[in-house]
Amino acid sequence: MNVIDFGVTSKGEKTSLIIIKNEKGTKVAISDYGATVVSIFVNDKYGKTIDVVLGYDDAKGYEGRKSFFGAFIGRNANRIGNAQCSISGKSYKLTDNDNGNNLHGGCDYYANRMWETENIEDNSVTFSLRSPDMDQGFPGNVDIKVTYSLSEDDEFKINYYAVSDADTIVNMTNHSYFNLDGHASGSILKEKLMIDADYYTKTDSKSIPTGELVEVAGTPMDFRTFKEIGQDINHDYEALKIADGYDHNYVLKNNSQLCKVAAVVSDVSGITMEIMTDMPGLQLYTANFLDHSAGKSGAVYNAKEAVCFETQYFPDAPHHDNFLSSILKAKEIYNKTTIYKFYVCRI
Repeated sequence: MNVIDFGVTSKGEKTSLIIIKNEKGTKVAISDYGATVVSIFVNDKYGKTIDVVLGYDDAKGYEGRKSFFGAFIGRNANRIGNAQCSISGKSYKLTDNDNGNNLHGGCDYYANRMWETENIEDNSVTFSLRSPDMDQGFPGNVDIKVTYSLSEDDEFKINYYAVSDADTIVNMTNHSYFNLDGHASGSILKEKLMIDADYYTKTDSKSIPTGELVEVAGTPMDFRTFKEIGQDINHDYEALKIADGYDHNYVLKNNSQLCKVAAVVSDVSGITMEIMTDMPGLQLYTANFLDHSAGKSGAVYNAKEAVCFETQYFPDAPHHDNFLSSILKAKEIYNKTTIYKFYVCRI
């Protein structure tokens, strides 16, 4: 474990970068500014250590971010239609920050707040945040903790914990942008992907789910067996045209049990990353709107040069009775886990 300076925000907040590691030399760097995943260093098939997530060099970069690199997302990941929701019979107006809808909780993002560092060990760190009643428009005082840990077999685990004093919505995720050839290596369209899902949630033209679950079979959305991310991405298919690529929630078959739900592999680096979660949905996003975004070490990031795997309750869940509810009842405990496991493999 190592703690280093990560710069000062425009508010004068001093930030730190906490580096957790294992005996194999794998390292993950996380900042107390936004509980943000800044870097993940893993070895490729040649034994070279590479950083496989996009990001910035210091806290000021994250302060001005537009693309949620490494971001902790809450209270609600993804979109809520019409920027409003009903909880326990009462209607709440949320921030309209996405074409009339609410995205990732609103403009006062958790990713742009200082988190308390509760516990640091060589291979784990825990951060906490108090989200007050009506924060982002949501009811309830919510106490949140997130623990990042790294095992000796290269499992990077994120555990999300929350408890509220009132019924509210809690749906948290991480928004890391992955490129298994290195954060500045260019296109991810040749990387191969598998997602264990027979359906995705159909959306309208503003990426808000209609409530319909669409079978992936026979469509460009089908990743049930490994295929290159770019194989079908330019097909004349409505869902792909709406999002200018993949930006869709997949209906996982894990029955809310922690298990492997997806995997991505690069033949160039030889790195495989498996995704395990107990959440019902997985948002696949191919960085469709990156456009000459300045990043770490002088890197410039463009569209389709990273891929995100946001484990979550389904987008717009409050408006669809056929979606698993994202309501957290007062005094109940929200305890969810996602794991990104790395190893070198050729397929």
